[in-house]
This record gives sequence, C-alpha cells and structure tokens, in this order.
Amino acid sequence: MKRRSVLRAAALGLAGLGLDSRFPAWAQSGSTGLRADMPTLSGEDIRLRIAHDMFKVGGRAGHAITINGVLPAPLIRLCEGQTVRLHVENTLNEDTSIHWHGLILPFHMDGVPGISFPGIKPGTTFTYEFPIKQSGTYWYHSHSGLQEQVGHYGPLVIDPAGAEPAPYDREHVIVLSDWTFLHPHEVMVKLKQKGGYFNRQRQTITDGTMSAAERAKWGAMRMDPADIADVSGSTYSFLINGHGPAENWTGLFRPGERVRLRFINASAMTIFNVRIPGLPMTVVQADGQNVRPVETDEFQISVAETYDVIVTPTAGQAYTIAAEAIDRSGMARATLAPRAGMVAAVPLLRPRPTLSMRDMGMGGMDMSGGSGGDCPPEHAAMGHCTPGQPAAPMHHSMRDKTSVPASVDVGVGVDMIAPMPVDRTGDRPLGLEKEPHRVLTYHQLAPLVPFHDRRPPARSVDIHLTGNMERFMWSLDGRKMNEGAEPIRFERNERVRVNLINNSMMNHPIHIHGHFFELVTGQAHGHPIKHTVNVMPGGKASFDLTADAPGDWAFHCHLLFHMHAGMMNVVKVRPLDDGGAA
Repeated sequence: MKRRSVLRAAALGLAGLGLDSRFPAWAQSGSTGLRADMPTLSGEDIRLRIAHDMFKVGGRAGHAITINGVLPAPLIRLCEGQTVRLHVENTLNEDTSIHWHGLILPFHMDGVPGISFPGIKPGTTFTYEFPIKQSGTYWYHSHSGLQEQVGHYGPLVIDPAGAEPAPYDREHVIVLSDWTFLHPHEVMVKLKQKGGYFNRQRQTITDGTMSAAERAKWGAMRMDPADIADVSGSTYSFLINGHGPAENWTGLFRPGERVRLRFINASAMTIFNVRIPGLPMTVVQADGQNVRPVETDEFQISVAETYDVIVTPTAGQAYTIAAEAIDRSGMARATLAPRAGMVAAVPLLRPRPTLSMRDMGMGGMDMSGGSGGDCPPEHAAMGHCTPGQPAAPMHHSMRDKTSVPASVDVGVGVDMIAPMPVDRTGDRPLGLEKEPHRVLTYHQLAPLVPFHDRRPPARSVDIHLTGNMERFMWSLDGRKMNEGAEPIRFERNERVRVNLINNSMMNHPIHIHGHFFELVTGQAHGHPIKHTVNVMPGGKASFDLTADAPGDWAFHCHLLFHMHAGMMNVVKVRPLDDGGAA
C-alpha cells in the first residue's frame, strides 16, 4: 500500500508539473534517425536498471516499469562477433528478468525464470554474458509475470561483421506497442470473467454482410465472428516509439534517401497491419534474417515479429505510417517528413472484418457445408474429395471433438477442434483479403542465404494450439505448462518438422527460444528463416527445426495473456554429455 501511495503521489506531481514522458534519444519525435553520435548502449559492458516509474500518454499518467528511466527502453547496439556483458540491476520489489528475443546464446543466458535461470531478485544485479553470433533487428523484454505490458521492452540492433546486404542512407527504429492504464492483472481478471469483455465491436442485428442463416449457425455454435482480438482499443492506446496517435512521432528524411525502417512489434496483445500510403516498402529482413528484397504496400506484423523495410521517398512531402490493429479498434500513427511539423493525411480506420468458416478450420467451406471451391490438397489427403474437382458438401463443427487425436487432452480447457485445418501461410491476413494493393504473405519471403542445415526432417511432431475462448483458457495439446505438461523433447542436432495446428479462432504468434527455423511454404525460392510464426485461425503452419542448441528452452504463444494463461511449454534439447537422458 505504501508503494501504491507513493506512485499515486508521483503521478499527481507529474500531472501538476505538466511533464512529458521521458523518451530515449532514438525514440524522441523529430529524430533524424540513428547516428554514430547518438547516445546508445553499446560496447562490451552495458548497465541496465529496472525500476518503477511513471509514463504519460494522451494526457494521462500511470505506473510503468522502465529501464534506465525511459520507455521504451534504451536502444542496445552491438556488433556481430563481439562478446557482451549486460549488468541488470533490479530495483523493483518483485523478481524480474530480461529475455533477449531472437538471440542465439547459451540457454542459461536466455532469461526465462523457472526454465533457464532463477530470475533476478529484488535489490540484486545479474550479469548476462554471451557472444554475438548474428546480426539484424531484435528486441528485449521481461519474461516475468506481466511486466512486458507496463513498459519493460526495448530494441536491439546488431550490425553485421561484413558488408550490409541492403545498404541505406538513414535508419529509424519503429517500435509498435500497446498501452493500458488498467493494471495488467485487472485485464487478466476481466478476460477470465468474460472472454469478450473488451470487444466493443460485436455485430448487431443490422450490420455486417452475413445472412440470417449464417448468423443462426454462428449462434448455434456459440461463436462470435467479431472475436478477433482479446484486448482492444477500448482500453489500449496504440503507440509508436512510446508516442500515442495524437502525439505523432515524426522521423526525418531527405528526399531521395534510402531510409531503413526497423519495425518491431513489442505489443503485449496487438497484431498490426502496417502501411505507408503513397510510399512502397521493400522488405529486406524478417525476424533479423536477411531476405531477398520484395516490394509491398502493406504487411501484417504479429506480436514479437520484426520486419526491416527500405523506403525511398523522392518528394519533399510528409507520409503517414499507419499501424492498424487487426480488429480495427484503433491505430498507431507516426509521420515520415523532410522537416518537423509536417503532417500527412491519416487514413480512416477500415471496417472491422469478420471471421469465416476458413477461420473455423473448415478450409474453403461455406456455411452450407460446401467447399466454395476446388478440393484442397489437405482434404484430398484425407479422402474427403478428389483433386481438381469441387469438394463435396461436408458437415463438420469445431464443437465436434470426436476426431481429436489422442495426443490432445480434451477437457474443459478445449472447447473447439479445427475439423479440416489447412496450411494458411500463403493466405492474406484477415481483413486484407480484398485490398486492391499488394499485401505481404509468408510465401513471398525467401532467404537471402539458405538455411545452414539442408537435411530433410527425420520425424514429424504435431502440436495443437488449444483453448476455451469463452473461459479464456489457453494451452498446447490441451495441457498447461503449470499443470504438469510433458516437455517437448528433441535429440541434439535432430532435424524435425513441427506442425502447428490451430484449433482456435484466434491468431497465435508462436515463438521458440534459442533457435531459428525454416517456415515451410513449399515455394521454389526457399523457406523463410524465422523465430516467430503467426498461425492463422483454424489453420496450420509447419517449420523445420535443427535442434542444435542444448538446454531447456521456452516455447509459447507470444500473446502475453495467452502465455500467462498456460499456452507455453519447455523444449528440452539433449546435450552431448548427459549419457543419453533427455
């Protein structure tokens, strides 16, 4: 209670003084971009101090957890080939941690309490030390409780040891995040009490394009076609570099420059659709890994993903960076301009999309049970139809659990099973299916350098993404990690295909620690190399993994409240010297 009183008094003091939130140099509006003379944390010894603090956005102030007194946290800039020591001081009255998202390092430096280290106790300092084996755009964040939601995150950029394959004249870091003045435990309580608590965009009797028959079928299955995001703009402010839409963070450029934008989705729960109207974007990196350049007009960035794009504005005008929440309940907005104070038109929020039968795991079927198209390969493999011919009418329901595999523990925490999930890695994201402009999909991503292990997988592992949306219960294969879920075990250097089957109507960004994987897209130009993949509702995504990092690693959905509710497990990679025990 004493701490709460102090924080409340501090908030009132800040409001009375009219102080703005404190931002690190890289995140200040009007930035000319990252420069060599900019205050940046770099070198072999770096000190970070985690503390309770205040944060102000939209004219309101609230409690935050900051690193070195700023939110977002300081930019850490390293070089491939160096060794770094990061001394992290915890001044909180609770345990904390830092996970180095996407970095290849020894498992005991990965920063996940209870899995790879005990956490950082109040009043203590922990030193992370590891070699830098890669380059690219990454980020770091707490893996303790719900601290990430209140500001415990920051960007990390690693320069390559050799030449930069995608040269540029100027660079800006663009950190997307979501902020709420509700305590994150309050958010969790509300979600548990009523799964759709924050959904203020439900269909009414008159809106939408659904027929009465379609509405009746959705109602009979007790499913909401507008249930797209668990936490929405009804409580969230969507931020770019810590600035709300009205504050309009601005990054500067000179016309004709190649400007690199390093997008990082550091949100707790929000998937964004990103576009810069009037300015094409060339994607050159995904999850820190270089890709063959591909030009697009819009891309979806799921929680914990990163995309580097290069834009070349030739006109001396302003451009709006629009990052629209997937449920279109709000937007993060910023500006690229030749000089401070310039603004561009801000696009209106587009109409809220609704889910379809494909999002229910029923492939291309329509509400009458037909396919609405030719027989997909996944259905043909199960003997449900003939390739090249229309699929026969079928009658399946996500509520039918009779076909559930034995590997899934079906209980109260599993209220739906996708009857006919298909690979959706080539699908345009929800709400962007009919946009007239170009929209990035995973199928367009090709690695600049092929994955180091060319062996075919020796075996296949299915992992079902399971949940009960009404009760806000989430799990893997119907089991929560904190309720004794059996770890996922891989042999050291084993090559394995992991099939993620989404048995829910929510997107799930799935992240594995300590490894990169090849996302299987079936494209001749090669499979993109990633550490996080967004698995679309009712769909499948497969990746090929080389288990070359011994130790215990976290494996989880990166929607923070899904992970906190139980959608997490441990991957155990057998070390060479353990005598064969995993």
